[in-house]
Amino acid sequence: MSQPSLLVAERVRQRLRAERTDPTLAPDEARRIAQAEVRRHNDLALSRGDTMIDDESACVRDVLASVSGFGALQPLLDDPSIEEIWLNGPDRVFIARDGVSERIPLALTDAMVRDLVERMLQATGRRVDISQPFVDASLPDGSRLHVAIADVVRGSWAVNIRKFLPGYRTLDALVTLGSMPEEVAGMLRRAMRDGMSVIVSGATHAGKTTLLGALLASCADAQRIVTVEETFELAVDGPDLVALQGRQASLEGTGEITLRRLVKEALRMRPDRLVVGEVRDAEALDLVLALNTGVPGAGTVHANSAVEALEKLTILPLLAGRNIDRSFIAPALAASVSLVVHCARDAAGNRFVEEIIAPTGEIVEGRIITRPVYRAEPRT
Repeated sequence: MSQPSLLVAERVRQRLRAERTDPTLAPDEARRIAQAEVRRHNDLALSRGDTMIDDESACVRDVLASVSGFGALQPLLDDPSIEEIWLNGPDRVFIARDGVSERIPLALTDAMVRDLVERMLQATGRRVDISQPFVDASLPDGSRLHVAIADVVRGSWAVNIRKFLPGYRTLDALVTLGSMPEEVAGMLRRAMRDGMSVIVSGATHAGKTTLLGALLASCADAQRIVTVEETFELAVDGPDLVALQGRQASLEGTGEITLRRLVKEALRMRPDRLVVGEVRDAEALDLVLALNTGVPGAGTVHANSAVEALEKLTILPLLAGRNIDRSFIAPALAASVSLVVHCARDAAGNRFVEEIIAPTGEIVEGRIITRPVYRAEPRT
């Protein structure tokens, strides 16, 4: 957009805020405001000898695209080949395709970035400000938004959008992508339908959440699934599924809903399968206790191997601060977890199932003994 168009867009944003007009819900009113501001700009420019806007219709169209939807980011969100978008600053915009990142020639302003974040958070009930400098939220299409404001980031706001890609929602789709062989997909499908508890592990961006979503999609329709997440990210559906997410504390410090609370509430909802989107804190204790009541579970864990994931799950419950130790947790995990599926990413950015292990139920010197179930061929 030209400099005059940017100025008009900022004035339109100010008027929309002042008049409490949502351009998505009231497009005609937004267009009227944009047309009025374009004419106002040209009237002032003519009297002052400043740069005028030659094509008023084109300017109105560009301004409406900027203030409606998600502005300059909307084409990136609409592009199915783009997996992730992140901004290290208004003029430092990056995308990832097939696991490979690249910088794109898109330049925004600080005001435009803040406005985009405000619009993204509008329907989520979440906020970002000095008292809450970080925020996680789920966009309407299931994409995950993370924002850190300038008070804790050197320079400008840092924005990350991890897109929800509907094309990867099933195990068959992941087989087609080369993420796993058909026989592995069949084994995992049977495990989910037979009520086994499955943990998905891997490093960041290894495809853990994608695989977990595909596993849940393979569950029998008769299974009642309850999912628990800090922020909605799984974007799965089913005939009998309830999705729960946590809540930030209010400005007064009240009203927070933690994952631990959600796990406990989920157990009161008659789940046939309890799912914790990401296990990374004391909620691991509640998950282990739930699995030992006979409720099948599933979830993801950040780890560098399947064995490390089990080790981590024996340590995280200790964060609950209760009078427990690993000598209690390890046998409970060994008895309740059926499979650990580890995801990885090769040098080309391709995500795949690297290994699957199964606890044998034995504990030796405090460690869970496992047997190998599957190991992928080495990838370069």
